[in-house]
Amino acid sequence: MTSLHTPEKQRPDAPAPSLEKRIVASILSRIRESRTDPGSTDAVRLPVADNLPAAHLRQATPDDANAVIELKRRWGLIPDPRENWDKLWRTNPALKDADPRRPIGWVLDTDHALVGYIGSVPSTYYWGDETLSAATGHALVVEPGYRATSVALNSAFFRQKYVDLYLGTTAIEAVDKISKIFKCDQLPQPDYDTVLFWILRAQPFADVVAKKLNLRKPASYVAGALGSVALAADKTLRRRWPRRSKSSLEVSVIKPSEIDDDFDQLWYAKRAERKRLLADRSAATLRWHFDIPGDHSKLEVLCCREGRDLQGYMILRHEPAPDNGPRRSIVSDIFVLQDRRDVIENLFVAAYEQSKRAGSHVFEVVGFPQSIRTVMQQWSPYERRFPACPFHFKASGAAFHQALMDPAVWYAGPYDGDTTLMPAL
Repeated sequence: MTSLHTPEKQRPDAPAPSLEKRIVASILSRIRESRTDPGSTDAVRLPVADNLPAAHLRQATPDDANAVIELKRRWGLIPDPRENWDKLWRTNPALKDADPRRPIGWVLDTDHALVGYIGSVPSTYYWGDETLSAATGHALVVEPGYRATSVALNSAFFRQKYVDLYLGTTAIEAVDKISKIFKCDQLPQPDYDTVLFWILRAQPFADVVAKKLNLRKPASYVAGALGSVALAADKTLRRRWPRRSKSSLEVSVIKPSEIDDDFDQLWYAKRAERKRLLADRSAATLRWHFDIPGDHSKLEVLCCREGRDLQGYMILRHEPAPDNGPRRSIVSDIFVLQDRRDVIENLFVAAYEQSKRAGSHVFEVVGFPQSIRTVMQQWSPYERRFPACPFHFKASGAAFHQALMDPAVWYAGPYDGDTTLMPAL
């Protein structure tokens, strides 16, 4: 998709605009003219190519679940089970005090089949003492012949009512361009687009990389063996693994279902430290968040205590082995009082060891503020970057949006948005 802006008036000698640009221009025009409430179930007819059935934009309903799951499966998105719809839009704690008219998403419907979808996942954030209602754009998927109309789905998402903060946490380059049309900004938190990781098992990791090079079997075997030796040597020479200093702190491991009232005490104490934008991490919300229907990953909660007092926790996700790629353990969340360096170190050392026990090839971290990333950098992690920043936001008010342009007010990581709400299959 090139540009989604209305094309300028053509010069007499200029080529005619493409079909895609004409469709996009028409959609934007209709969106501006339409008085339809974006939370309404009334359908808005959209222009498409002459050889395709007409598409209608309407609000999604729970009855659309099976059709959306099939659409996602067809085009390579995680086909979350029907039970996950109930989790996101019926048992979600963020719905407790929400307006019942709040939409769960929108679909493009030809009357014969769904050809497009975007979900809207509600969540609760806190800005100092203020409680905010947030919405995350989820699983945007459109049939190829209708992709010029995807701007209509995004428009419906950003025009919905009852929302203080709009989030996009899994953006690709195409979505990055669309987000700018709706006046979103990239997350200002430094280095969110840079993944930090450590290699746990050099031989399996090198073998996976060698296979991706599409070499013949003898060459692939040699490349894997040489790569394994090089990685092991590099790890030893540069001491690429988390290490703790002497400490009286203790780390224990529990299940997400065992999260108790100690986590509430930590949550309230952390919120009181300073004014910061924080997703709800109350004990009940944490238990709900990490109870994921159909998930094949293993989740562990690492608790760091000083005596009996909980000083911080990390939620670690061990993903199942993929068909082609390294098996990963990922930090889903870390929350530490006063960002204490010794607590962070103890949690990462324990997570590294747990990841090795789980049989993972790689232990990786995405996001989190500089106070946490600085601790990780001392252990010489490898780095890789996303092609585009995956996290975008828009606040409902101009003054609040400007306040969120300050990197220091963010504490963004995989826990935000929908990244850790989807099952690993």
